[in-house]
Amino acid sequence: MLRRQIPLACLAALATAALPAMAQTWPSKPVRIVVPTGPGSSLDLIVRSMGDKLAARWGQPVVVENKPGAGGMLGLDVAAKSTDGHTLAIGFNGPIAFGPFLYRKMPYDPAKDLLPVIMTTSQPNVLGVNADKVPAKTVAEFVAWAKSQGGKVNYSSLGNGSSAHLTMELFISEAGFQATHIPFNGSPPAAMAVAQGEADVTFMVAPALLPHVRNNKVRLLAVSSGQRADSLKELPTLVDSGYRNVESLAWNGLFAPAGTPDAVVTRINADANAVLQDPAVKTALENQGLTIVGGSAADFKRAIDADVKRWGPVITKLGVKLD
Repeated sequence: MLRRQIPLACLAALATAALPAMAQTWPSKPVRIVVPTGPGSSLDLIVRSMGDKLAARWGQPVVVENKPGAGGMLGLDVAAKSTDGHTLAIGFNGPIAFGPFLYRKMPYDPAKDLLPVIMTTSQPNVLGVNADKVPAKTVAEFVAWAKSQGGKVNYSSLGNGSSAHLTMELFISEAGFQATHIPFNGSPPAAMAVAQGEADVTFMVAPALLPHVRNNKVRLLAVSSGQRADSLKELPTLVDSGYRNVESLAWNGLFAPAGTPDAVVTRINADANAVLQDPAVKTALENQGLTIVGGSAADFKRAIDADVKRWGPVITKLGVKLD
């Protein structure tokens, strides 16, 4: 038995010693980052802002692949099932933390099939209304207007099960008005729907809304964070407006397939942290109302676990099911 144990121990030691070397040689070919939303979305902006800087550090091209659909699950499923060792995805609350409570069956198990690598940004959802159809300039005025519409209010979101969708459902429940959900594949079309009057209101992160705000097509009323956002200081929070239970943050982050070596995850995390502090990247993201987070893979996992713990009971109470 001793003769069998020694080789196994040696093999384990050799494997451990090889991990740093593996991280040094990774990547050996182009790295694909799957974006589960369309071009122009906040997730797309984040990856494209970081892509060239990561490529320079890795010595390999970074290929961005947009694969929207199924509330982000189509894109995350590509990464979850990838076996090439060079595919990542950027994910968000919906297909990671909320999905298990919304769907009877998912094409992947977020907790088992994907490894959190780094939280890139975190930002509140912003309550925006069509500037022509909706006269409200405050949250209280909007709620009064919505109640007066007899259930004819429409709201857009960037997809079923997204933070935008669930934040609005929570707001509707707390404020006591009725509205019909119109889901889209990503924030750009959802924002356009509000700008063009197809939808009256939305909750989503700021980037896709800001061009329409500048064109006076959309008016912003409040943010869903507990405190005012640094980049949107003029906007009150939903807590300030009397809805203390309506608090949410939409986060984004990189994920790798389960089975990715720890040393490679550590390498990606370190390089992504460095790129997030690059002045050009910081400026590009902060100008879009995105708050840079960074940190370790363990930090990211703790944040996801906290989101699951908080939103699971909320989703169950709201009775939102998407099967």
